[in-house]
Amino acid sequence: MTQVTDGVRAGATEEPYVILGKVSGLFGVQGWVRVYSHTRPIENILSYTPWYLQKAGSWQPYELAEGRPHGKGMVARLAGVEDRDLARSLVGAAIAVKRSQLPASAAGEYYHADLVGMAVVNREGVALGTVQRIFETGAHDVLVVRGEHEHLIPLVFGVHVLGVDEAGGVIEVDWREDY
Repeated sequence: MTQVTDGVRAGATEEPYVILGKVSGLFGVQGWVRVYSHTRPIENILSYTPWYLQKAGSWQPYELAEGRPHGKGMVARLAGVEDRDLARSLVGAAIAVKRSQLPASAAGEYYHADLVGMAVVNREGVALGTVQRIFETGAHDVLVVRGEHEHLIPLVFGVHVLGVDEAGGVIEVDWREDY
């Protein structure tokens, strides 16, 4: 069975960053922050360190000192962030890791970040555009493909997605141009 793991490409540097979540708020007065995690399960975000937080357009590394589930979300403390005022400056920052920090995907499995930016062609060879992003619907993920028109293609392998050529950067789909 083919699966796609969460993550969104965050930069076009030599080694890309993959966004795993964001700092969504403050927690307490000792520098803890609330974390919104894109990983599944959400606790997986705590498996990575350092985190790279995007502040003022650049990525800054932060060592994860500790973290835990709290309610329906996550809270974390970053090394060097010892009070609420320092933590406040991080609210809204994207949390990313370098692509090399993620485990290798198994055959037939793909990270969202690896699919974003790929060209999409249908079985007739018609170029539909490129994958701009991927979103979850509950039933399955959906590829947002932009070309001459925008296409929302269910990410269902063997039905709508026929193959992924990682080396060539192309996804083949069973999707008509006029859908």
